[in-house]
Amino acid sequence: MNSTNFELAQGLISSRYIRQAVEARNKRDNLVKSLLSQRRMPEEGWDDQQIVFFLQNLSAMDSNNFVDNIGVGEREGRIFNRLVAERYYGMSHGVGRSGDLTAEQPKAAGSSLLGKLANLMVMDALKIAGMSNVSSCAVLPVATGMAITLSLMGISSTRPGLKKVIWPRVDQKTCLKSLLAMGLTPIIIDNKLEGDEVVADMDAIEQAILEHGSDNILTVIATTSCFAPRRPEKIVAIAELCKKHNVPLLVNNAYGCQSRENMKNISSAAHRGRIDGIVQSTDKNFMVPVGGAVLATANGNDDLVKAVASLYPGRASCSAVQDLFITLLSMGRRGYEKLLEEREGMLGYMCSKVGEVAQKHGERMMNTSGNGISLAMTLDSFVALVGKASVSQLGSMLFARSCSGTRVVTCVKEERVGGIAFQGYGAHMHDYPSAYLSFACAIGIQRREVDVFAERLSKTLVEFRKKCEAAQKAKEATQGES
Repeated sequence: MNSTNFELAQGLISSRYIRQAVEARNKRDNLVKSLLSQRRMPEEGWDDQQIVFFLQNLSAMDSNNFVDNIGVGEREGRIFNRLVAERYYGMSHGVGRSGDLTAEQPKAAGSSLLGKLANLMVMDALKIAGMSNVSSCAVLPVATGMAITLSLMGISSTRPGLKKVIWPRVDQKTCLKSLLAMGLTPIIIDNKLEGDEVVADMDAIEQAILEHGSDNILTVIATTSCFAPRRPEKIVAIAELCKKHNVPLLVNNAYGCQSRENMKNISSAAHRGRIDGIVQSTDKNFMVPVGGAVLATANGNDDLVKAVASLYPGRASCSAVQDLFITLLSMGRRGYEKLLEEREGMLGYMCSKVGEVAQKHGERMMNTSGNGISLAMTLDSFVALVGKASVSQLGSMLFARSCSGTRVVTCVKEERVGGIAFQGYGAHMHDYPSAYLSFACAIGIQRREVDVFAERLSKTLVEFRKKCEAAQKAKEATQGES
């Protein structure tokens, strides 16, 4: 309803009721006005009705929803099923054009505006999280792994023919498979042990750059979110090293946005050294369904975002962009800040609560203070009973008791990823001394979830110890008979 229609309505119902309705409508219009003028997340999160109101207005701007539109092209945004149409609020043209992922679509002004606003709001979210000098963002319609591959393609467009990628070992398959998918050659840097933590070997990274020659290296990939006891890279030092040797640096920050300390370190690294791009997951950091990633650049070094946007073939699905758009409007700046603060507080609580369980069962929390998201506890007393390989049963027992996300690492497993063999896979190095259980304190986790996890873990450890002791007795009996 516009002002003229409201005036006309006064001839049908009381004018004072119309005035109330106009005031209510103006409040909603003013929220949209504020979003469009400030171009960042709203200070307070919007309610669902406000979000739907705006989405419906955006949808009406797309040609497939024009009242008198006749589409005679090969792709006119027709949607057969009503449920599918409702899921996307009638926005069926996707984002971008065949020449550029961030380009406007003549047929889809509303979808184009949604895409622009999503990029601006996620850039604001990254600033709130601690990356104060972020200067460009693109929400990519692919998950983290493919986003890394696209980023490597973007770097490759400026360094054609180069195949070597320096990569400090991280036992998460996605990043390695991302570069192998492009036919690149990983130069894998073995990590070293510092206390309980597995850390990147800075001397070995620099030695690899000198040995292969900076002009022969496509990029270095650094990891700033990983499973404990792996510690995120000393990103400032690596960025300074890449600046010194004039080698690109791509940061795999898959779920690192939820740690403000981590994001501040990345910001500092971009200021003091060289960072060409930072990739982060939308689902892990912003609590949306899997399917999107954010490529960010900082300090005005925005070439990679532009390169990836121009390299992306064809249009892209609006699903990941729309999910993030809705979620950031719902959170608002204060809501997101609160989530970050609550997670950081919950990290200490989780460490303490699970630490009590560990101590009760003769184990300890590992000192992984350099990792602000993931935690780990030893399984030494269980290894003493049945050996490292057999403690893997604990993971399946926890999963059967509805505890998802834990990882039992035996440190004796060999695994091949893309034809490359890794000893002690899962531990980020070939000879980590202890088997362990790792788990994460991720954004959105509640105190009750930590309490229930600690309770179930304790009960499961009791059951597991009984199994281990029974297996040990059976083994001793068998040995006695022989």
